[in-house]
Amino acid sequence: MTHAPLPTTESAVAAIRAIAAEHRLPMTVTDDIGADRTSRRTSAPLFTVVDPDGSLPHEAFVELGGSPAVTVRLFPEDDAHITVDGVEFLDVPRDAVPPFLTSVYGRLAFVKGRFFPPGYSLVVPLPGDETYKERIDGPSLTPWLAGRIRN
Repeated sequence: MTHAPLPTTESAVAAIRAIAAEHRLPMTVTDDIGADRTSRRTSAPLFTVVDPDGSLPHEAFVELGGSPAVTVRLFPEDDAHITVDGVEFLDVPRDAVPPFLTSVYGRLAFVKGRFFPPGYSLVVPLPGDETYKERIDGPSLTPWLAGRIRN
């Protein structure tokens, strides 16, 4: 499924900001700009700002307040890591971040249990039959996750 294109980290932050405003959620953003500041460029020499191709990498860490606890780490390589109440979704395409958050805050995300092996998974459906599913680690569910259980 193709989503509205978000060509830059800043455009993704703006889309997240709009979702936060729509759901009246507090939001904080931490930006890391430059090859020597972004997490995936740790081998860059000190004070090296641009990548070898001349581009300026921009990474952002977004924290959304409220319930569930959600963080989004946007990378310059067009992907993101989203954490929802402690459940990590790695390598989510940057263009899928707004519909992912809309699904979470629109009460479409749910927890699915299984009997064998016992455990739970958080399922986040997106438009167009795209679904993200991650196993929930830990002995107990948060109140938000427990309130989303479907059998």
